[in-house]
Amino acid sequence: MIEGYVGRESVTAGGILALHVSTDAPIYRVRFYRLGNELELVRESVWQPGTLHSPPPHPDGHPAGASPAVDWNWPSVEFSIPDSWRTGIYLAHFIEGGPGCEDSPPVLDGSTIEGFEREFFIVRPRQPGKLSRILYKKSTFTRHAYNRSDRRDEERAASLYDNPVYLRGEDGGGPGHQVSLHRPGGVIDLAYWDAPFISWLERSGYAVEYCTDLDLHENPALLTGYDLVLSVGHDEYWSQAMRTQVEDFVRAGGNVAFFSANTCWWRIHSIDGNSAFRSDTDHRVGDEYPHLPATDQWWPPEPHGVGAPENTLTGVSFRNGGMWASSDGSWPGDRPRAGYSVQHAEHWVFEGTGLRDGSNGGIQDALGAGTPLIGYECDGAAFFYDAQGVARASGADGTPDSFLILGIHLLQPVHHDFHRFKHGHWNCTVREPSITSPRAATMGVFTAGGTVFTAGTTDWPVVCGREADAGVVRVTRNVLDRLSVRITTGG
Repeated sequence: MIEGYVGRESVTAGGILALHVSTDAPIYRVRFYRLGNELELVRESVWQPGTLHSPPPHPDGHPAGASPAVDWNWPSVEFSIPDSWRTGIYLAHFIEGGPGCEDSPPVLDGSTIEGFEREFFIVRPRQPGKLSRILYKKSTFTRHAYNRSDRRDEERAASLYDNPVYLRGEDGGGPGHQVSLHRPGGVIDLAYWDAPFISWLERSGYAVEYCTDLDLHENPALLTGYDLVLSVGHDEYWSQAMRTQVEDFVRAGGNVAFFSANTCWWRIHSIDGNSAFRSDTDHRVGDEYPHLPATDQWWPPEPHGVGAPENTLTGVSFRNGGMWASSDGSWPGDRPRAGYSVQHAEHWVFEGTGLRDGSNGGIQDALGAGTPLIGYECDGAAFFYDAQGVARASGADGTPDSFLILGIHLLQPVHHDFHRFKHGHWNCTVREPSITSPRAATMGVFTAGGTVFTAGTTDWPVVCGREADAGVVRVTRNVLDRLSVRITTGG
């Protein structure tokens, strides 16, 4: 048995990476891989003495026994990161040694990224923006919210969603569910969303630099070296500092591509020296909701929310989107495969796709038809159909006036329809007693100094990365090629 976590999920090339490892084996070593076009083995450490450590107990005494809320505080071993390592996302694979252990298991490849006994970290360049003006922001706060701290042989179910810990804020940290960044859990989301997209980026010739949510949260000057920021996959949890910096970046002419959904749904507050965060969400603790309405939802007005609809950042919101799950509980579940109905086919986003919008009396094409492009979760904007049958954003939910709907898919039926839940991911009858807009996954673009493109679906990077649809691939290229240089006009 072996497991571990990183002291910090990013390190500058030439810096020090701290790994916290627990094992019942007498010795262990670490293989380091870089995630790119292929999974590349870049280093293997010498053997280290192994020691076994226990997780901190759950404060409510759950049988699983582990707390998601506090630093697990295992001793660390430091590894020097060579100055020559390229920026990117790396895996640390923990390998047991000694009697009864397979001292040299097979080298990992692209099909074996997901699993336990491993963690990921990011190597940042010493000079931001020197290699590339594109910054890939890995959604690490969301990863920690969902991290269950399971081990291959033990299901702990210790996360914000399973056996969460809610603190009332008497310690001065404010009320909310608390999640520690210092605990193990293996690699799941990286393998599903990020790995195929990163592989596609590299084999397609796009040079990209990387950061974590915490890097963006801590460094107000981080974005000054870039022209385009990428949000990929599932990017649900944002701090105020993150949001402010991205919005300022756009106002100054920077561009953002949200190849993601459920984006900026909850606000988080970084605490304990940025080793943990709290968020006043609506997740149950046992059979009770500690606080409703949850005040860290971005869109509802104060005092029962933040009062800053995520639409002003992204153009869309999970509020008018949907979520898909299989009847048997499997993930990511069954999804619509009709794709996005194309609008404004003359727009630069569709250049070279050959797609049509039906405005000339022909057939209205669908982007991504036959693929699960309409993702596990998707975002939408309040909209209406004009006299010509074209969907247009109403702005009733905070979507900017300049937002142009380029693709739309009505979500009928919605597997998880929060409008009809008494309590759900946004306490629906408390928040919004009646449905204010049809539910639809929405792809679009708007300008606010710089340009913001939103895919409106978590699974865009999966479909593109696997090259499952030529139109999705070409649209992605168009977005990257145009927005990788700052522009302040057009849209």
